[in-house]
Amino acid sequence: MTTPIRILSPIDGSIVAERTAITDSALAAAMGAARAAQRDWRKTSIAERAKSCLAAVDAMLAMQEAIVPELAKQMGRPVRYGAGELRGFAERARHMVSIAEHALAPVDPGPKEGFKRWIQRDPLGLVLVVAPWNYPFLTAVNTVVPALMAGNGVLLKHASQTLLVGERFQAAFDAAGLPKGLFQNLVLTHEQTARLIDKRAVDQVNFTGSVAGGQAIERAAAGRFLGVGLELGGKDPGYVREDANMAHAVETLVDGAFFNSGQSCCGIERIYVAKSRYDEFVERAVALTKTYVLGNPLDEATTLGPLVKTDAATFVRGQIEAATRAGAKALIDPKSFAWDKAGTPYMAPQIVVGVDHQMSLMREESFGPVVGIMAVADDEEAVKLMNDSPYGLTAAIFSRDAEAATRIGQEIETGTVFLNRCDYLDPALAWTGVKDTGRGVTLSALGYEALTRPKSFHLKF
Repeated sequence: MTTPIRILSPIDGSIVAERTAITDSALAAAMGAARAAQRDWRKTSIAERAKSCLAAVDAMLAMQEAIVPELAKQMGRPVRYGAGELRGFAERARHMVSIAEHALAPVDPGPKEGFKRWIQRDPLGLVLVVAPWNYPFLTAVNTVVPALMAGNGVLLKHASQTLLVGERFQAAFDAAGLPKGLFQNLVLTHEQTARLIDKRAVDQVNFTGSVAGGQAIERAAAGRFLGVGLELGGKDPGYVREDANMAHAVETLVDGAFFNSGQSCCGIERIYVAKSRYDEFVERAVALTKTYVLGNPLDEATTLGPLVKTDAATFVRGQIEAATRAGAKALIDPKSFAWDKAGTPYMAPQIVVGVDHQMSLMREESFGPVVGIMAVADDEEAVKLMNDSPYGLTAAIFSRDAEAATRIGQEIETGTVFLNRCDYLDPALAWTGVKDTGRGVTLSALGYEALTRPKSFHLKF
């Protein structure tokens, strides 16, 4: 008998929903249906694919009233922010649909007498999307819609914490009239997922999650010659230069650190400030942080919900305690947040100073509402510290000098460089990382390259 998979709400530990993993026989049938549907789908025009994908976006948005509280119950984000994820979902999907015709067009290498030549972009076949719980609509759509637009079939395995999100995807594509079997939301165990990859039952797997999870995906794919896209951990830095607009830098970086309770792969986890502006930045950041309202995410007044699990909050609290034992100072009194309580996922936001790179707080991914702040002497020291990390997803610079920011950005080991903003994904740009953050690209025209294979035609007359 299969053990039920239960979604336990971080709000109060109650069971939100309970599901069982698909049986192996049903999984085999699902794979067969997906292959059959994809063989026909790959022959459809991009315009036909676009019509179906855009209809699915509309169908998803029509479910917003039900989705927002459902999302809060599953992973704890306050309802006041729930609609924002759906807006981002729609923005990314519609952008990728809008560029598909151009991104998937044949490549013309130029004329050659007596020959006709071109390179076309063929779909891979079946794409497995393994999605996380922290931004469950946004992370999944990064691959789901462009994979379908490229002519692939898609299998979605959502995180056990947000299984209902996978069901919303299925409902949206069903409502859009997508061919049966082409998109399938599957409740899979880790073993079943690994087996699909190991047996090369799929042609591409895109995974968003932990470094350990990405390593498990790579082990399963070793020697199978299928495509693997990995977006893993982050410890993203912000750098406030001497010439920065301080009010804007504080507002943006504090939000970047604490939005979604800090549970964002591209959230701000460490901040470096020019020495001359350090005291001012810290004072303002502390004052702003004290205005957050920690509480039940179903309450419209709440601006900071619980972490997804008690263990996650315990880990972050442990990082803070270790840092303070080593000489750092935590500037926010947790007692001023009534909902903060050890042994629960409810945790006050925290700013820590007196930190250094010997501390876990400044090196290991926290994935919670805490940020360490250090003073730096100049750009050179800032770059050195920003690069002193096993991760590299985004880096944010705050300055009035775009030329200097560009120069600094060239030296930072990261996938995206921001100026005067952070914790954002522009679907027109490649979403990618370096080092332990993973490999591969989603979104932008480059994202389509990972979801297709080139096929050359060399015709002699």
